Amino acid sequence: MRLSLTLTLYIGRSFLSSFFAVFVVFLGIIFLMDTVELLRRASSHENVGLGLVFQMGFMKLPFMAQQIFPFAVLFGGMASFWRLTRSSELVVTRAAGVSAWQFLLPVLLVALILGILKISAFNPLASAMLEKYDRLNATHLRGQSNFLAVSKNGLWLRQASGKNQSVIHAPKITIINNEISLAQVTIFVYEGADKFVSRIDAKTGDLEDGFWHLRDAWIKVITDDSRKFVKEHWVETDITLNNIHESFSPPETMSFWDLPDFIDNLERSGFSALRHRLYWHSLLSAPLLLCAMVLIAATFTLRQSRRGSATFVIVGGVLTGFLLFFFSDLIFALGLRESIPVVLAAWTPSGISMLLGLAMVFHLEDG
Repeated sequence: MRLSLTLTLYIGRSFLSSFFAVFVVFLGIIFLMDTVELLRRASSHENVGLGLVFQMGFMKLPFMAQQIFPFAVLFGGMASFWRLTRSSELVVTRAAGVSAWQFLLPVLLVALILGILKISAFNPLASAMLEKYDRLNATHLRGQSNFLAVSKNGLWLRQASGKNQSVIHAPKITIINNEISLAQVTIFVYEGADKFVSRIDAKTGDLEDGFWHLRDAWIKVITDDSRKFVKEHWVETDITLNNIHESFSPPETMSFWDLPDFIDNLERSGFSALRHRLYWHSLLSAPLLLCAMVLIAATFTLRQSRRGSATFVIVGGVLTGFLLFFFSDLIFALGLRESIPVVLAAWTPSGISMLLGLAMVFHLEDG
């Protein structure tokens, strides 16, 4: 029997309403917990007011919404299927000759569309707001003053030294045995925040303990038309290798559409783009993961009227969510350590979840 359009729309709407209800509840809980944590951290910073705390909590919320998407689909699907089963609507539908695959098709299509919208439209919004949150967090709560950017022209690094600031540019950076070396370095020195005072052009620059060691440098002071050549020159800094790595834009703050170009620029500048490439592939696998969550939700609820109570549904859903979270983090960590290929690390949680869901639904249909 073919599934009618009316029944298809009814099942799809039922799933969507359950999904959004679970999604909103999860968001409310997360916003409350994040705000409490921000208030705790802000208690030792007199310049951070309540308004800024709520603003930061709101900016982080879209990113957290991305993280709970699979769990909202899982629990939303379970709630929808459970309601249809308990009201005997599913029993009547199955008695009319509609198989589980036909019944699940509209929900799978909705989950697929949600996954595509998540990575194509929602992710750019979430990444932009998370970037603003990270800047506020770094400035007001962490006191970070060094920021790094990578573009097609190479490396740009801003550092603060007392009341003065410097902007460092190099086409490429080399990192060997935790030692940083820059080639064709240009340093713009500012007094205060915006008063340009001098420019330094050096053949090479090595990051040593507390300063940049420049070689074959030309120094141009803005108040003097002449240029001075020095064989060696030192510029004070508090930057370390860890600071540089931490100053990179985390992949979570990069839009799905911007990540490929950023990865290319990062690798061209001499840095590893492993974390960003892994994150990009994990975004690509999101629609498949959401479809897998629908299949897993179906196995817990489609025949619940015959074999148990709501306890089985709740416990099964919580355990599945926990195992998925643990397994995904484990595989992601293996990918970051390069123990397994990036593509395998990013797609394994979605692929295994899909295979598991398919096997369980096949079992549900008695082969």
